[in-house]
Amino acid sequence: MSDETDDPLVEVVRAVGHENVTAEHASTVELTTDDWLTPAGDCIVGVEADRTPRDFAPEFREACRDASATIGATFVVDAGDETLRETVTGRGDPDLALLDDRSMVGRTSDYTDDERTIFVEGDGAAADLDRDLVAALADGADLTLRLEVVPDE
Repeated sequence: MSDETDDPLVEVVRAVGHENVTAEHASTVELTTDDWLTPAGDCIVGVEADRTPRDFAPEFREACRDASATIGATFVVDAGDETLRETVTGRGDPDLALLDDRSMVGRTSDYTDDERTIFVEGDGAAADLDRDLVAALADGADLTLRLEVVPDE
């Protein structure tokens, strides 16, 4: 995956962990702009996100609407003495609206009837994330989510 931050097919979202991050949800993973999280939010791994799907570049949103595009979501967590990273890979879909102004959700299912969905048929969800990474988020670590769309060649 490319490291170019001016790449129109890359979006970077910054957020932070929260004491209620459990990352136990088996089919979704979510970031929210909210500054709070209840224990029921077991798919949410980051709060205070600085961007939402509505902020994403039009070119990025359009690329996400290709059903044959691969969308990589790399979670990078600053755990103080080390940087932890994990990537979940999903695909795009023509029905992705990508217009939500509060949160974003990656899904293992093919559910698209929601403006928050950023990819479908992901190869992992919150429950699949490395437990050291989750523990760092529960301690309030900084989180950077790097989304990259790789069009079908």
